Amino acid sequence: MDDALAHLPRAFAGKTVLVLGDVMLDRFIYGAVDRISPEAPVPVIAVEKETAMLGGAGNVARNVAALGARAVLIGLVGQDDAAAVLRGLIEAEPDLQADLVVDAARRTTEKVRYISGAHQMLRVDREDRRPGDADALLAAFAARLPAADVVVLSDYAKGVLTVEVTRGAIAAARAAGKPVIVDPKSRDLARYDGATLIKPNRKEAAEATGVVDHSDEASEAAAAAILDQAPRLEAALITRGGAGMTLAVRGAAPVHLPATAVEVFDVSGAGDTVAATLALSVAAGAGLADAARLANLAGGLVVAKLGTDVVTAAELTARAESAQGEPGEIKIADRDQAAGIVAGWRARGLKVGFTNGCFDLLHPGHVSLLSQAKAACDRLIVGLNTDASVSRLKGPSRPVQKEQGRATVLASLSSVDLVVLFDEETPLDLIKAFRPDVLVKGADYTIETVVGSDVVLGYGGRVLLAELKPGQSTTNLIARMNG
Repeated sequence: MDDALAHLPRAFAGKTVLVLGDVMLDRFIYGAVDRISPEAPVPVIAVEKETAMLGGAGNVARNVAALGARAVLIGLVGQDDAAAVLRGLIEAEPDLQADLVVDAARRTTEKVRYISGAHQMLRVDREDRRPGDADALLAAFAARLPAADVVVLSDYAKGVLTVEVTRGAIAAARAAGKPVIVDPKSRDLARYDGATLIKPNRKEAAEATGVVDHSDEASEAAAAAILDQAPRLEAALITRGGAGMTLAVRGAAPVHLPATAVEVFDVSGAGDTVAATLALSVAAGAGLADAARLANLAGGLVVAKLGTDVVTAAELTARAESAQGEPGEIKIADRDQAAGIVAGWRARGLKVGFTNGCFDLLHPGHVSLLSQAKAACDRLIVGLNTDASVSRLKGPSRPVQKEQGRATVLASLSSVDLVVLFDEETPLDLIKAFRPDVLVKGADYTIETVVGSDVVLGYGGRVLLAELKPGQSTTNLIARMNG
């Protein structure tokens, strides 16, 4: 991976993305299922919590803001409770503004998902699909266009991006010299002609072109057919789920990008994350190939999260940097990045474990401790002392290995899911931040002497003292080497 790709997210700051499309409210209702209804053979969900998020074009805008840029959202809402919730969510985003056209005769689009454990049990949609007021939508778009660096058309076929509005917006953007990224829904791709790039998924591409095979060659054929349907379109990017992406730029050879997801939990909103990243990459001056590569990484990150979620610039930078180095480095994160990852694990009901140490020269005793720790949880975090911290604890001749090397070795182990460096004398701040379900140290400690044990036990967690392998220590290894 080119080093420039890792620096690209830092160039998103200061950019403005104008998003025009179908705004919707995504509600998530979480609960436990432990019985079947006596009234019908259906599960009963005991509701535990409810959340609401911006969905559809709103999720594109939310992703733009999360990536450190400014988003302006143009859409259509009703005059109802869902619209009021949407406005509140928009106001809570400091880098997101909106001009929402109100149609009192329609319902605001709303999707309600019921989730138990790691499974979506049911989705309920409330929506109208009548065409919106084209003049009002285009007027709001035109007023915001001069300040935008790039435009995204987010089409969910809910009445905003009619042929009139779509063609009008693309024409205005082209006249203003603004690139246009389209996430399409219509089978009539000619309506998007004149855009910079169109991003259908595999199903949408098949419906628009009739090419239904899932091979690389078929994706190339589908992309070529899309460019034939829209002769002024610069590029087509077909997102293919687990098969990755296929990018066809007019006049260039197609490029196939492999899927980058380490773990897939929920694909909800992944296309919105890809669209936002594409738009910002183009706004930052990237070519379409690099924009697609970075968007591919962003998509791989977001599908490992729960529900309609976002990717931050810090997460994307870390992912792009890790793609250049050793495979294990994807597990190495700073404190803020790690907090987001851990929050995603918790939302999925995973048990989180934590242990810490210098891990200067990895030996069988370390491997045994880490294996025991992982056996007690679903995901294991290792807090790793920085070089400065090790020197303070062990003396000026330590560590033998620098912190990045120690982190990379740890991250290569299957028992380790996340490595976070800390510079303090103890990992107490990390323990308070991550609130692990299980805190693990060696049996040479007592529960009372394990740093953070009082914190973990205080909120109902567990402290595990792992068995030690006799005679195994880094100090002994170094002594034998020097002897």
